[in-house]
Amino acid sequence: MKIGIDIDDTTFLTVKSMLKYADIFEEEISGEPTNRDSFGLIKNRYYLKALYGWDEKTKFAFFDKYYKNVLKECTMLSNADKTIQKLKEEGDTIHFITARLMNIKNCDTEAITRKSLDNFNIPYDSLNLHISDKLTFCKEHEIDVLIEDSYETCRELADNGIKSILMTTKMNSDIEDKEIVRVNNWDEIYEEIKKYKKLENLENV
Repeated sequence: MKIGIDIDDTTFLTVKSMLKYADIFEEEISGEPTNRDSFGLIKNRYYLKALYGWDEKTKFAFFDKYYKNVLKECTMLSNADKTIQKLKEEGDTIHFITARLMNIKNCDTEAITRKSLDNFNIPYDSLNLHISDKLTFCKEHEIDVLIEDSYETCRELADNGIKSILMTTKMNSDIEDKEIVRVNNWDEIYEEIKKYKKLENLENV
């Protein structure tokens, strides 16, 4: 099975390090102390704009200064490494498909991402960065299932006949959609992929 996997807030918990440095940057540009419980306020994927009121210029000034730190300090979600290792051992191919930004000043996104994966001995067959249109990518590369934290992406894949698994986060926890498979951790991801394989085997009998 060709398995696509998102990175940020699916394999690694990026949002916490993002908010840590966003608070630092906000204090730098505003001159006001910033120590809010931002993690509890997140409701959608545009949280930098919603929480801080930044325009695009300010947002990319933040990325130029701190994106490298954000990526380096991401922590891995529990059992992501062991689950991906197990899937690889079972003969699946692993394709990381992420919208992580490229061409950010002072930040070699690819090198940092590869080092993070290597540090946890996470195997993969391809690393695909700055992929904003994951539907097209999955179609062109015949991905069987995508593990993803974006509800919008999972919904788009479902509408086009591609399987997906939605990792629950604060940004999608209040969305109800019975057609989308939702999980809370990597152990549940493994069980869902086992179900897909079983169905696939039955269809091929």
